[in-house]
Amino acid sequence: MLFNSINFAIFLPIVFFLYWFATNKSLKIQNILLLISSYFFYACWDWRFLFLLIFSTFLDYFTGIKMSESKTKTAKKFWFWLSISINLGFLGLFKYYNFFVESFAHAISNFGLHVNPWTLNVILPIGISFYTFHGLSYVIDIYKGRIKAEKNIVDYSVFVSFFPLLVAGPIERATHLLPQIQKKRIFDYEKAVDGLKQILWGLFKKIVIADQCAQHVNTIFNNSAEYSGSTLLLGAVFFSFQIYGDFSGYSDIAIGVARLFGIDLLKNFAFPYFSRDIAEFWRRWHISLSTWFRDYLYIPLGGSKGGMWIKVRNTFIIFLVSGFWHGANWTFIVWGFLNALYIMPSIIFNTNRNNLDIVAQGKYLPTVKEIFQIALTFSLTVFAWIFFRANNITHALSYIAEIFSSSLFSFPRYDGDDSKKQLFILLFVFMLIEWLGREEQFALAKLGVKWTSPLRYALYYIIIVAIFVFSGEKQQFIYFQF
Repeated sequence: MLFNSINFAIFLPIVFFLYWFATNKSLKIQNILLLISSYFFYACWDWRFLFLLIFSTFLDYFTGIKMSESKTKTAKKFWFWLSISINLGFLGLFKYYNFFVESFAHAISNFGLHVNPWTLNVILPIGISFYTFHGLSYVIDIYKGRIKAEKNIVDYSVFVSFFPLLVAGPIERATHLLPQIQKKRIFDYEKAVDGLKQILWGLFKKIVIADQCAQHVNTIFNNSAEYSGSTLLLGAVFFSFQIYGDFSGYSDIAIGVARLFGIDLLKNFAFPYFSRDIAEFWRRWHISLSTWFRDYLYIPLGGSKGGMWIKVRNTFIIFLVSGFWHGANWTFIVWGFLNALYIMPSIIFNTNRNNLDIVAQGKYLPTVKEIFQIALTFSLTVFAWIFFRANNITHALSYIAEIFSSSLFSFPRYDGDDSKKQLFILLFVFMLIEWLGREEQFALAKLGVKWTSPLRYALYYIIIVAIFVFSGEKQQFIYFQF
């Protein structure tokens, strides 16, 4: 069930009505409703994988209780590693098995040995990377003594499978979400209105920006050998906006929907394309995943302690693992490696926390220096996105080679030139609104609050009309494949 589908437009009001008007007298029944709704939402993709989600939930719920009840450190460690092994085992089987088998077969073929790898013809369960990380953080926090095991199976199940975040995040923590699930929720009109505005902006990002960019990106990347370097560069820029609009759009919708139910989810994006260096970019892009790797991988490995070598090593590890988390393809690993290289100067010279504030805070325009910094950071990011989007390493390298050929200085042309002009206007308006709202939780949060009511509602109606005008064939969110 896509957020940008008629089915979801019917599903959401029904659940909202039942939640606030039929079950609002009992927190327990409200949570049961959320759980049933979440399982129905997930089953709409493929009901068979619902059993995997339920098994993963019960595994972590059971092992969490067993860890809390363990009398010895050995017993606690046994239940901890049982949960970790099974969770990562399922993730590895469904997501990485074929990658490892095929990579091994290719590697030994270089020594003259040829084998026919036995691969699995399986569908990747949607959202498995996200709900697995929910469970892993919960189990790790119990093992480290940060939280106690949850005894209420319904509350814990809602934490893992709450439908707005189930298939593409944000990746939540039990310390943040579980207390909200266990506390009586009272309808807040202002929060609901704010949630609706965030949903509206998320739909605009997805349908008007990401999906329109996707048409050009697919044409250019799928036929890259036919186009000039300038056109390929344009395709890479379009993909940068596509993936941002697509993923941050999903996050905005998820956060907005959760707010309709009185629940606050973790912020996942903070206007990353206005970053002045790569370190700032990664504090603003997919925040819930970046902080997850920081807390559960980077810091346990030693973090920034132990000298420069340890700091550099740990940085490369988390970026390579982050790349691999995105998918079983060497392109993602190279993408992670590139970002690790990008951030190295700030790690080595200890400047990675130079830009903690919002760019041009309280001003309409950035300085010339900030413009240069934003442009450079965006350019490096666009280059790395080429590997993220390419089919394989060979495709990425040939794509890049053509960009840096003499054809880079030709005028970019292809069959979609007419709609391309329209897209440039849309991107300009989009980034202008993002810039004006960069100091808020999302772009539309405070935009127009000081305008007259007719003018403010005109803005919302224009956005709604644009969503309907550009809503053609429904396209799946990019991060559903991860």
